[in-house]
Amino acid sequence: MKALVVFCHPNPASFNAAVLKTVVSTLEQAKADVQVIDLYRDGFDPALCLKDWQRYEDCSCNTNGIEPHVAALRWCDTLLFVYPTWWYGLPAVLKGWCDRVLVPGVAFEMPTGNDIEPSLGHIKRLGVFTTCGASRWLTFFIGAPGRRTILRGIRLLCARRCRTAFLAHYLMDASTAQSRSRHLDRVARKLQRLIGAPRHIQAQDGLEDQSHSPTPPIR
Repeated sequence: MKALVVFCHPNPASFNAAVLKTVVSTLEQAKADVQVIDLYRDGFDPALCLKDWQRYEDCSCNTNGIEPHVAALRWCDTLLFVYPTWWYGLPAVLKGWCDRVLVPGVAFEMPTGNDIEPSLGHIKRLGVFTTCGASRWLTFFIGAPGRRTILRGIRLLCARRCRTAFLAHYLMDASTAQSRSRHLDRVARKLQRLIGAPRHIQAQDGLEDQSHSPTPPIR
């Protein structure tokens, strides 16, 4: 298994960072090859500038400057996203990653008829691990656009029988050390089910301690 984890949070001490560590640990214990793209740490430019827009459909040059991201996407068979839900959707940097990396010739082919042709058929597992300041009912009342973008939009570009997983810690502003610790356990279990790992595999000792950090939980 080759897993690509796209992480998006500006604070390396955030609860999302603890979720990332749990995800990576669970993957490594399942003997997966893992690559992590940390968008903030890497200084990824999310803006689709005029030049990028003009060459968007030109597959000979529309990946200029983002070659490592494209290579990682083509390499993986498991694609996971770890991010905070802001305004019910994807953070701007992650949305920009989708705009710039999921381009024609990489994620899909431009249509000859009515619909695009998927190009991510090698991706067999797709997962989202996020946090939300809002409650579950309010998020779904709004329409959960972040979840839909990935588990419907990107899912359509993946393998026909691509397996999916979604897990969120809602009401993050009212979260407690106990709720965050329990959530990390759920992250490990959810991911184990997605990748088909043995049930006995658990997150490494000490990951739960990070959720008890005095740093305020940040979505």
